[in-house]
Amino acid sequence: MSYRAPWASDPARSKGRLHEEQNGTARGPRDAFQRDRDRIIHSISFRRLRHKTQVFMAPDGDHFRVRLTHSLEVAQIGRTIARTLALNEDLTEALCLAHDIGHPPFGHAGEDALKAALMPSVEEGGQGGFDHNGHTLRTLITIEHPYPCWTGLNLTWETLEGLAKHNGPVRHPGWALAAADAEFPLDLTQFSSLEAQVAAIADDIAYDNHDIDDGLRAGLLTLDQLMAVPLVAQGWDAARARYPDVAPKRLMGELVRGQIGTMANDLIAETRQRIAASGVATADDVRAAGTCLVGFSDAMRDQERDLKRFMYANLYHHPRQLEAAGAAHGIVAGLFAAYRADPATIPEEWRDRLPETEPDRSRHIADFIAGMTDRYAVSRYREIVGPIDLPDGF
Repeated sequence: MSYRAPWASDPARSKGRLHEEQNGTARGPRDAFQRDRDRIIHSISFRRLRHKTQVFMAPDGDHFRVRLTHSLEVAQIGRTIARTLALNEDLTEALCLAHDIGHPPFGHAGEDALKAALMPSVEEGGQGGFDHNGHTLRTLITIEHPYPCWTGLNLTWETLEGLAKHNGPVRHPGWALAAADAEFPLDLTQFSSLEAQVAAIADDIAYDNHDIDDGLRAGLLTLDQLMAVPLVAQGWDAARARYPDVAPKRLMGELVRGQIGTMANDLIAETRQRIAASGVATADDVRAAGTCLVGFSDAMRDQERDLKRFMYANLYHHPRQLEAAGAAHGIVAGLFAAYRADPATIPEEWRDRLPETEPDRSRHIADFIAGMTDRYAVSRYREIVGPIDLPDGF
């Protein structure tokens, strides 16, 4: 085994799993975090990510990213950063692979539809809303059921903790995350492990750059537009300097690769400085540090934020994207309304477990819809609701 820093997560010191497992040491040479990673990869929910939206909904072309390929790319970036920082690569990889498992069909458009369908406030008679991060924990702890003696994948505390604190400490968890925490307390108000912090920013690095690639490929972004972003302009100038005789079209991949490297190198250098200054000596010290130790330098943070603002204005909120999001919202909202009105239309496996009372009844229906792939949601809508006109390229 290669050197691991004293503040890295150690599988031999894991806080364990919710359910005790018999003969755990008789299953080969894998440690606890390696088994978590493998359970995630072999799960149904992970497989379904291959037909869930990343940026483009049900894209016609097979060169565009989907949630599955995005998760793999995040894992590659996260694992490289973790190795360089002497952290636990396997835990980092598990967190990267699982971070989007709770996304419903059609990405954030589907999430917004389920959030509205479940209504935000239980006190006002609603069902508590929906958020994809809480649903990731719900999926891994409650919905997946591949084992004979318990529900869920029975992942380690460290993996669940890292997923729960996807964006740092959680002061006001939604109902799904609160339920997971009640069953297996995850110290939500503390910071997470360094591996979880790496996974969160690896996600940003991946979609910041790969969405540029997809946006250019789809014709929704142009190189001239991107030159308004200082970070991209610098990367383009560097790529042109390295390959002055290569046609610009062939340098797009070099631009994206170079930018990923620039952001990752900045992150590694800044994180090393923060760890040294913090004086942490153990993984528990990291959680108690009171601040995030993994991050960009101030200059890179500002440049990355400029890039995000550009992407929201020019890609994510592009008229064609907003039109597709509107159609997706209608599909998810229509399915929820149809299943609420006539539970007989729910497939038998899910109908047999349908609770009688609220809010559990509506949450169960949302669980079923959230697990759908984009194309299955479209198919079910046409089957039980009716025809739908989809935008070109949907």
